[in-house]
Amino acid sequence: MSGRRDREGAAGELLVATRNVGKAAELRALLAPVFARVLDLRDAGIPSDPAEDAIEDGATFQENALAKARYFRARSAGRAVLADDSGLCVAALGGAPGVRSRRYAGAVGDEAAVPAANARQLLSALADAHDRRAEFVCAIAYVDDTEAVVTVGRTSGRILDVPQGANGFGYDPLFWSDDLAESFGTASDAAKARVSHRARALAALVARLRERPRPGIAPRGPVDDLERESYTAPTSGA
Repeated sequence: MSGRRDREGAAGELLVATRNVGKAAELRALLAPVFARVLDLRDAGIPSDPAEDAIEDGATFQENALAKARYFRARSAGRAVLADDSGLCVAALGGAPGVRSRRYAGAVGDEAAVPAANARQLLSALADAHDRRAEFVCAIAYVDDTEAVVTVGRTSGRILDVPQGANGFGYDPLFWSDDLAESFGTASDAAKARVSHRARALAALVARLRERPRPGIAPRGPVDDLERESYTAPTSGA
């Protein structure tokens, strides 16, 4: 009986599968006009599990996002789940750190220590590089009872010699955005939301989901006309 109540109560809710405070805030702001209610893992009362560290072991952002969405879908009490995997791909480093962006320096610790170690590692790796072109890439996976959808967004720029600004999170202060002509570390949240890899992947996802109206998803609204990379995956891991 309680399982039925859980499923009914979850109708129209979207679980964002992250414990990263900065990412959760960014996704919540982007999703708020579209979904009836958006929760993160803390809101949903899903405790951290060491097994989560092994989820993102794929070779691509798409594989990792889908694996994460499926993992938390099984623990979501019937909620639809959105998960992402994103990272920084630097031309001079052959696309690194790529899917290892979060673990690039191999550091462990709090949400301030790890990004700082990653930034130092990146600047060290680029110390003698003249080509500092880079792009942020984000894959977003959405899984519910009927389908699994994956979309990809990208934004281009270059890596700065020193960080600029303190906005955003992760590598943002080191990334000079071609679209904004400023670093993501100095850009306002609103400006970043217009051009970020995550915003572009999300816009593509929302466009896909609105093709099939479902509870909790606003049927109409502004969606940027973006180049889209998306596909529908099997709902199970098979």
